[in-house]
Amino acid sequence: MPDAKNQYVIKISCPATSGIVAAVTTFLSEHGCYISEMSQFDDEISGTFFMRAVFRFNTGFEGDIAQVEHGFGGVAEAFRMNWELHSASVPMRVLLMVSQYDHCLSDLLYRYHKGEIHMQITAIVSNHLTLRPMAEREGIRFIYLPVTKDTKAQQEAELMKIVNETGTELVVLARYMQILSDDLCKQLSGRAINIHHSFLPGFKGAKPYHQAFERGVKLIGATAHYVTSDLDEGPIIEQEVQRVDHNYTPDALVAVGRDTETVALSKAVKYHLEHRVFLNHDKTVIFR
Repeated sequence: MPDAKNQYVIKISCPATSGIVAAVTTFLSEHGCYISEMSQFDDEISGTFFMRAVFRFNTGFEGDIAQVEHGFGGVAEAFRMNWELHSASVPMRVLLMVSQYDHCLSDLLYRYHKGEIHMQITAIVSNHLTLRPMAEREGIRFIYLPVTKDTKAQQEAELMKIVNETGTELVVLARYMQILSDDLCKQLSGRAINIHHSFLPGFKGAKPYHQAFERGVKLIGATAHYVTSDLDEGPIIEQEVQRVDHNYTPDALVAVGRDTETVALSKAVKYHLEHRVFLNHDKTVIFR
């Protein structure tokens, strides 16, 4: 986001009614704010209105964001809004979780260093030691939490302790190959993103790409979604697909799958970091 130092993002969802946009824009204008970007969506099925605006204080105006935040409470109350106000210059604190595959972690770290993803990495947590050298090479704290059937509850409690101690705001499962418990999913609701392959039909179990090869699939995809207790069925944030044909070997399909996974995950993380995603029951509203 350009000029992030002076930019603020406000997210709003509320029952749909007339006058919402006028009330928000008038309030910001009266407080010396210039709106540089605004998106809105009226979900007529649920009767919910969604809005995201990016604004800054006008040049030469001594604005006080604390006063804006305090004063907006009256507008929010009048329209029964759920709302958030964020400074675009403050990076979100993100914890990355991995197992043994490195492609998603490597891609996120590359985009992070290139400035494409504005975040502060609090730690890399893994149930294996395979990717420890990668974390240490980056100077990022690596935490080893091996998981067995007997230690799962204990390690999940330790994970939440780390999340709380580090002030982590988002957890990214960058090919973390463990199923999270229902309790942990509830604790991380709306702030944990997972990535997995997507096929039609769906192939469950071991070696899904080899199963896809045997069935002669024509499309390979990946889905990034919020984590819920329903395995791989949380609100979808981003999906990527790529066409394939009979020339692709199982290994070639795996390679294509890696590409779609990295692209879908990085986009989903970026949307969340930029406060572009709204939960809408089992779906999402995303202002790209």
